[in-house]
Amino acid sequence: MRRVVCPGSFDPVTRGHMDIITRASAQYDEVVAAVLNNVSKRNLFGVIERLDMLTESTKHLGNVRVEKFDGLLVDFCREHDIPAIIRSLRSVSDFDYELQIAQMNYRLSGVETLFMTANPEYSFLSSSLVKEIAQYHGDVSALVTPFVEERLRERYG
Repeated sequence: MRRVVCPGSFDPVTRGHMDIITRASAQYDEVVAAVLNNVSKRNLFGVIERLDMLTESTKHLGNVRVEKFDGLLVDFCREHDIPAIIRSLRSVSDFDYELQIAQMNYRLSGVETLFMTANPEYSFLSSSLVKEIAQYHGDVSALVTPFVEERLRERYG
């Protein structure tokens, strides 16, 4: 079985994340969308909420499984027998950052990192930007799924 992980904080999951996960699901037998539970990072949504949003957003994809992980991604990969990581590249600066992480992950465990370029429609998109727009009651409907949009409205009132 060809298995890959798409990691992230997904705070919240965006249409850019969904594009990468959907494209990966067309290429692999199983995609594990792994939500980082980083207690030192201040997230808008707790890990359970992020898992719920990602599960709801990916439910139409039969070969996507949503999990959480703590610590090093390579340890999660080793524990779940996942040989490769999918990472999205939105810009050249993303590549510089992601290349260092990919090389360290390979050195630590032999896990490969595969880069997928962002769909130009979403190349500007980030969870931080979505949160900022939602905070000021801007329209995020084209940036997130309806379920996530509703969670953002509830959070920001």
